[in-house]
This record gives sequence, structure tokens and C-alpha cells, in this order.
Amino acid sequence: MTTTDTNRRSDVDPMNDLLAWLEENWDPDLTVGDWWERLGLAGWAAPMLPADSYGRGLSRGDAMRVQQTITSFGALGPPVGMGIGLVSPTIVTHGSRQQIDLYVREAVTGKKGWCQLFSEPGAGSDLAGLSTRAVRYDDVWTINGQKVWTSGGQMADLGMLLARTDPDAPKHQGISWFAFDMHQPGVDVRPLREMTGNAMFCEVFFNDAQVSDDARIGDLNDGWKVANTTLMHERSGMGAGGRGGMPSARAGTVAGDLERRAGDFVTRRPQRTQTTDTDGEKKRPSPAQTYVDLARTFGKDKDPVVRQGLAKLHMMHELARLSTERHKAVRASGGDIPGLANLSKLLMGHTVRHTRDLGMQILGPRGLLHPSDADGRETLADEVGGAAAIAVTSQALGAQALPIFGGTDQIQMNIIGERVLGLPKEPGDFSNVPFKELRRNG
Repeated sequence: MTTTDTNRRSDVDPMNDLLAWLEENWDPDLTVGDWWERLGLAGWAAPMLPADSYGRGLSRGDAMRVQQTITSFGALGPPVGMGIGLVSPTIVTHGSRQQIDLYVREAVTGKKGWCQLFSEPGAGSDLAGLSTRAVRYDDVWTINGQKVWTSGGQMADLGMLLARTDPDAPKHQGISWFAFDMHQPGVDVRPLREMTGNAMFCEVFFNDAQVSDDARIGDLNDGWKVANTTLMHERSGMGAGGRGGMPSARAGTVAGDLERRAGDFVTRRPQRTQTTDTDGEKKRPSPAQTYVDLARTFGKDKDPVVRQGLAKLHMMHELARLSTERHKAVRASGGDIPGLANLSKLLMGHTVRHTRDLGMQILGPRGLLHPSDADGRETLADEVGGAAAIAVTSQALGAQALPIFGGTDQIQMNIIGERVLGLPKEPGDFSNVPFKELRRNG
């Protein structure tokens, strides 16, 4: 079956095409790398991308159905992470044909793993205030500076690097976006251990590291526009909720999963029993069901306050789902909903905080215990609530992250106010002041 054949659009439900393709192509004895090569080049790894850029041109709703169908079939899903969700749509929008065929192809086939080199110690919410410098010598840029809160930096082959290429320009106008090689001298990646016990984030130091001008995505000094494309996809993904635990191996050369057997990463998950309503239509299980079950385990299912919290959690998830469906319908008719990505991220921030409070309310004193290592997880797994209670305490400790990363709640509200509602900007417009003349922290 050729790539042309597999990328041909059908007038029928794309899930029928996908199922037929899986029947013909899924082989659990393939290596992860070989399977992802098939999946990515057929357009099923990143189905929202255009058909001529390693995708299928599907809507977000249909793309989520693709992931669910692959899981239900029992096949290994596509590479999870920034390569597909953030890098690929950004490069498809702003990159050249050569860059799409290099970076997007490597992302959808899992050949390279990515991280995001945006935030800095003195420029978090004020991302455009970044000070990492890029100085050009012929066709090579020399990079010096520091990044922080870099998710998965220790596992990445490449990074989405924002660097200041013109300090004489206003801060939003002197930035460029690079595809940066993480495996080179002058790059120091230091994992940051969190209170959850994990080390998802890193700080990264650059000391005369280099990147070719060929790796610049978009026009010189126009990286702010490119970065906004990246951030828009990040916020949309957060608002939509993600893939819900879909099994997958890790992309890139560092993790070492590409040479392993694809079938070893697949586990059949028990399917929740679907009920039907009075009209005979199938009803989806509530996203709050895990917390409903936990409330029963801890004898809190009759508590009126807990019950009200469970109902609110269900409604918040339904609002997120209906917003996605509404956007899908509007986009299908050629329209758009300004600010929906920002509104969706705000809603998801409220949802994770409510989930944190509800979970701790259900657990009671048990919520004060959280494992920091494998031995602790094994010990607490035998206590009341088991693994579900551990998941709740993990969620509670990490709940404040989402309202901060990808742009704080306050940033989202500023964007909605200024760009959607047309409200005036806050006093003190420095948009025309050269960056080097601005006062900065530290």
C-alpha cells in the first residue's frame, strides 16, 4: 500500500478507512520505530495535519476518534508529546517544504523527540521579555542564555528555541524561532525534582551552543508570530483534555524505545460498560466516574457536598466537550470562535483545581500521604483506595501547574480582554521601546 493510497480521502467515515488500514498494517512484532514509520507516513499519527504534510486533514474531534480507534483496535498509538502536538502544526504553518519533510516527518514517525525552550527565569508569563541571545556568524547562530521549566528536556533530541536575534528591536519584534539540536557541546540540561516526586521539568543552559540558519522557522525576527502558533496549539490541546492515558512508547533516540517490540507497549484496557438512555442512544461514561467510585470506596458517596462536587466535575468536562464540538461545527462552516483556545485553557485550569479539592475532600486524612518513590507507591497501593488514591494525590500536587504553563490564567484573561472583547490595553505600552532599553528582573 503506497503513501498516496493511504492518504487518499474517502467520502465515508474516516474510521472505516483507519480500521481497514490497521487490519492490513498492524503487526505487534514490528519494532516501535518501524510501526511508527508506517503509522506516520500513512497520515494516522497526526491526522489533523494537511494531507500533503503527513496528515489527513481531519478535525480535532475526528482526530481524537482516530486515537480512540487505534487504542480499541489494540495497536500502539502514535508518539505522544510536543513533536506532533506543537512542533508539526507550527512548522506546517511557517516552515518551508524542506523543513516540513525533515522535522515534521521525523516527528510523526517518532524519530526525534522535542522539548520547548521558551520560558526563562526572568521571562515566564512575560515570554516576550526573554533574553537568551543568538548572534549570527555567517549562516550559524551562537546561543547563550538559560531556559527553565523545560518539559522533558532530558529526553529530547530537538528543542523549539526562542532566542533574541535583534536586541535593538522592540521586545516582540526581535525574536526568532529555531529547531535546536539538544545533543551538542554547550548545552547543559539539569532535571528539576518536583514535590510530586517526578522530574518532568528541566533547566537548560546554553554556552556558545550553535544552530544553523537553515533551522530557523519563519522569518528572521518574526519568531513571536511563530511562537503564538505554537502556543495556540498548546492551549487548544490543554482545553481539549488530551489523549486520556492512551498507551505509547517514547519518541526520540534518548528513551531507547524505537528498537523495542511494538506489541510490548500495548495493554488492553477494560472497557466501561455503556448504558443507554430512554431513546436507546449509547451514553458515554462520565469523566467523573473515577471520583464517583473513589467516593463509594471511602464512604463519601452520600455526602451532599461531595455529591455536588461530583456533579460539578461532570458538568465542567461536559462544557469542555461541548465547546470542542461547537468549534468543530463552526470551523466546518468556514467560521471560527475567537479566543476559544484561551477560554478552553481557563476552563481546564478551573477543572484541575476543582478536581484537586474534590479528590482531597474524598480522601480525607489519606490525602496527606503521597509516595515519592517506587517503594512508597508499592506500600500505599495496599492501603484503602490503592492506585486510585495515589493518582488523586499526584493530581492534587500537580494541579497548579496547568494554570501556569502555556500562559497563566491572567495572561489568558488579558488576551481575551484585549483581542476578543476589544478592551484597552493596560497602561504603559512599551511595544515600541528597544528591548535593550527595557528594565528587566535581576
